[in-house]
Amino acid sequence: MPRLRAVPRRIAILGSTGSIGGQALDVIGQPGSGLAVVALSAASSWKPLIEQARRHGVRKVAIADPDAAAQASEAWTGGEVLAGPEGVVRLIADCECDMVLNAIVGAAGLLPTVAALTEGIELALANKESLVVGGELVTALSQATGAAIIPVDSEHSALHQLLAAEPPGTVDRLILTASGGPFRGMKRGELASVSTEQALAHPTWTMGGKITIDSATLMNKGLELIEAHHLFGTPYEQIDVVVHPQSIIHSLIQLCDGATLAHLGYPDMRVPISYALHHPERADVPVQPLDLAALGSLTFEPVDEETFACLRLAREAARAGGTATCTLNAANEVAVHAFLRGRLRFLDIAAVIEETLEALPPQPVHSFEALGEADGEARRVAGELVSERAAA
Repeated sequence: MPRLRAVPRRIAILGSTGSIGGQALDVIGQPGSGLAVVALSAASSWKPLIEQARRHGVRKVAIADPDAAAQASEAWTGGEVLAGPEGVVRLIADCECDMVLNAIVGAAGLLPTVAALTEGIELALANKESLVVGGELVTALSQATGAAIIPVDSEHSALHQLLAAEPPGTVDRLILTASGGPFRGMKRGELASVSTEQALAHPTWTMGGKITIDSATLMNKGLELIEAHHLFGTPYEQIDVVVHPQSIIHSLIQLCDGATLAHLGYPDMRVPISYALHHPERADVPVQPLDLAALGSLTFEPVDEETFACLRLAREAARAGGTATCTLNAANEVAVHAFLRGRLRFLDIAAVIEETLEALPPQPVHSFEALGEADGEARRVAGELVSERAAA
């Protein structure tokens, strides 16, 4: 039985109404977890947020959408509702938490990441876009304030654990695994007419719409590659991606002596969430133990970057540096949302991203304000490209 904390660790969960946030509440609610939730936030889903607050005894929440925040304030008299993106930042500063779990989806998670690190609060990071958009500035801020970043993505959680015992200079490569998504093995011509429903039918994980589409295009793996580079300081040429349909091996590292180490387990996000929230300790998680004999075999395939161009575009943007990854992420968010609304075809997601990158050459990044400007310009260009295709 793991040793329990005498005083619970106080957790603020940002994006608590999403999949990761909901599972984090499950982890915190386990008997004897040694964790307590003290603040919650959502983008606009105020009804489930208020229900979570009531259930967990939380007295302060933040809602990024001002209209939704106003409705929540009228309906809930049991606590305080902070409004707008600035309300989320104020929530972080005011709630006296020991750790922030940032499970916000998209570039909207960058400002809360900056706020938590600026306050010197340990960050459990499920918002990969914080590092995709502002990786160099975010990691520099973490180092300056001493606030650790503990990854929550299953792949990066695996790497964090695998790398913990390895001294500098011993790791030759990081290997991220990808399930391949719902269209694994298909060629470009077969993807021309796939539907939104088909793209949302992920074979392994249950996630929100945006992340599920990113998995179908393999952009999610491109974003994870960029995230791994910033989290672990590993050059891009030493980070590989391999398709592993069973999603049992979450990541691997190759060492200088020829050894390869792997992190295995059934796909269940409660495991990396618990690891991050309890770090550096561990706690019991009620998950099924891995049965290798029952699995029988694990298989692997190379990634088809010709068919799934988003991964190639992510690599190219990463190597270009500067604002390129910010532009990549913004264009992807615009294109994915357009696809989910039926305004764009599946293959056009990558086309819009590529054309946006071509239209906006990378610029040096000196401040978070510059990233905000680059993000806005990329969204404008991508939006115009989407409109052109929708009208054609």
